[in-house]
Amino acid sequence: MHNSYWYYALLILSISLFSFVLIKKRNTQSLFLLLTKIGGAFLIETAIYNFLASYDYNPNFIKSNEFYDNNLGAFVSNAFALPIVATLIAVFHLNWIWMILFSGLFVGIEWLFLKLHIYSHNWWRLAYTGIGLPFYFATAKVYYKWILRPSNGFKHYWILYLITGSISASAHILPIIFFSNRIYSPGWFENSGRDSIALGAIFYVCDSLYYCLMTKLNLKRNWIKYIFTGFLMYGVNLVLIGAGILRSLVWWDIPYYVILSILLLLLTGNIDKRLSQLPNLR
Repeated sequence: MHNSYWYYALLILSISLFSFVLIKKRNTQSLFLLLTKIGGAFLIETAIYNFLASYDYNPNFIKSNEFYDNNLGAFVSNAFALPIVATLIAVFHLNWIWMILFSGLFVGIEWLFLKLHIYSHNWWRLAYTGIGLPFYFATAKVYYKWILRPSNGFKHYWILYLITGSISASAHILPIIFFSNRIYSPGWFENSGRDSIALGAIFYVCDSLYYCLMTKLNLKRNWIKYIFTGFLMYGVNLVLIGAGILRSLVWWDIPYYVILSILLLLLTGNIDKRLSQLPNLR
């Protein structure tokens, strides 16, 4: 069977499962929890996958760039399969037995993908997955309680940061993978694809923090921070180009990221308000 079929099957099953969650719960909290868990998975993968090369995916979605194809395989796992199951566990208040069962299921899927040679380990081991996933699922239950009990402290801004990060990372990196609109060359890795994705990951980690901090800034003329954000993004891109770190390959590349920065700041502000106003539901 073609490599991609297995990944498509995992993708379809994951989307179907989340559709079930939305139909049953019909609330914004479930979506916010999913985005929170995606943001957490992206942070973990930035460390162990992008920089420490823990494992490799081979879905054969993209044939022109091996690492971009590799990254899409990771995206299926970290933006769909794992966060959606974590969301299911939390919103339906499933106990630790279910967490262990789902962890075993994912270990089994990982083992199957290894045997099919559509996924491979470098230094990673199945045991690490089996040990790590129960903790990943358990944090979903903690985060769901935080989301259901609005707060203006650390809990609120940590959830806001993870949600913003999940959206920012996807909007920043997916165009690079699908449209080759830009190339980052910090010189960290020999593989240019890994180099681009690694710096793209650092970029989103930093700009997500910026958007969250800016939501705390209340100006008499609030539109000023949106204008400033657009010019700041434009300036950062010019600095990266001047330093030889960024190559912009299409005409819409820089305008896209400038407009994206303004939209993400606006979206972060709206999510911030929604998180503060959510009813205390169980």
